[in-house]
Amino acid sequence: MTRLTGPTRTHTRTLTLTHRGARPTVRLPKSLATGAATLALLATLSGCGSDSESGSQSRTGADSVFGSDAGSDGGADGGADAGADGGSGQTTTGGLPQAPDTESVASYLNRYTPCQGVVTGDEYDGGHDGDAWGTDESEDPAWGIEERAVCTDGSDRPIALLTVSGMKEFQAAAKASGDEFLVGEDFAVVPVGDEAIRSLQRSDLRFLTCDADRAVPSGFEKEPALVDGCVLTNYVPE
Repeated sequence: MTRLTGPTRTHTRTLTLTHRGARPTVRLPKSLATGAATLALLATLSGCGSDSESGSQSRTGADSVFGSDAGSDGGADGGADAGADGGSGQTTTGGLPQAPDTESVASYLNRYTPCQGVVTGDEYDGGHDGDAWGTDESEDPAWGIEERAVCTDGSDRPIALLTVSGMKEFQAAAKASGDEFLVGEDFAVVPVGDEAIRSLQRSDLRFLTCDADRAVPSGFEKEPALVDGCVLTNYVPE
């Protein structure tokens, strides 16, 4: 995810997701940063949420995860076998994974990349200044974030885990902020490490972007998200 999130609280856009510290996801909010070559995702894009509509160098926030400063990520190999069944992170008939809580989100991610030492967002923030996306956003009702937790990948880089009560509201907030994320049906994640981002491209998660100028190369899928002007794709920009 190009702007997937990274560590500084300034909003920067990239699939750079956004963070409280430096902001990189896919903007994965303005903090996601990326570096390695883009891998083709296996799963087919489908609607995000319950509606039929679809829907780094390390940086902070959404931008960091999908952004350009992903840097070298010496993370370990991906987690458990991606094909293994599990009691959480089940894939819906629509194709997007679903998880009722952050522990289930972590369990799903572990099939593709390490997601270790899960703690609440507040616990993580107590010892890290803006390294994981969502410190402020999780307190804002407009985002509809029910639960925020943080785990670390094989290189000790944070991955923000977010369960969402209303995906359409979450997407609207993402559009307003310019952040970008990797999303399931009812959750979003903001990795910072490049290797984690690229490993998650093998999952059924989709890259959420509301950047009208972001092109999707031929051979990748793209569908409208739940909010006008936003799309879901299996292409994660570098």
